[in-house]
Amino acid sequence: MEAKEQDIIEKALRVFMRQGIKSVNMDDMSKALGISKKTLYLFVKDKEELVEKATDLFGQREIEAIKEISAQKVNAIDESLLIKKWVLSVLENVHPAVAFDLEKYYPAVSRKMQENRRKVVYKSIHNNIIKGQKEGLYRKDISPEIVSRIYIGRMEMLLDPNVFPPQQFLMSDVYLESFHYHIRGIASEKGLKILEQPKSKIKQKRKNNS
Repeated sequence: MEAKEQDIIEKALRVFMRQGIKSVNMDDMSKALGISKKTLYLFVKDKEELVEKATDLFGQREIEAIKEISAQKVNAIDESLLIKKWVLSVLENVHPAVAFDLEKYYPAVSRKMQENRRKVVYKSIHNNIIKGQKEGLYRKDISPEIVSRIYIGRMEMLLDPNVFPPQQFLMSDVYLESFHYHIRGIASEKGLKILEQPKSKIKQKRKNNS
């Protein structure tokens, strides 16, 4: 992807996340991007392709964020808390209708995104559980494979407007409840003690990196 196209897709992604997908037509998008519609169509043939490229880019950003967090070499509990913070930063800045719009109006794009996310999230959670078990922070009697799949199922349920209508629930609130349910369900006694402590290790690492 060339620099100009990359810039357009990144800006389009921010527009979709801020305003939703259905409510933004290509005229609106070209105005928001500060380019003509003719220029926009040099990079995408229609709105569906723009939505697909934007969701692909979001998937890449998700992978990059997880890799960056994993590279910090903190324990499994702190790693989970850092991932939680990143997810919340996304959810708190996304329009509540985005997931619904994507599934209803662009089902093929939605399926592709869900399939890719399942792979990324499964690998991340699976690795985190194995790491936590080796550190003694997660219970030894849980199955990393089964718990990882349960986690994915809960994440998909979180985005289901039939289960959590956006006019009634904030996605960030639902995610927080789901995260606490997950981490407290798998943590050992040692892990729970760390979970209750101030996140001193994370703060210290930030100071060292600043």
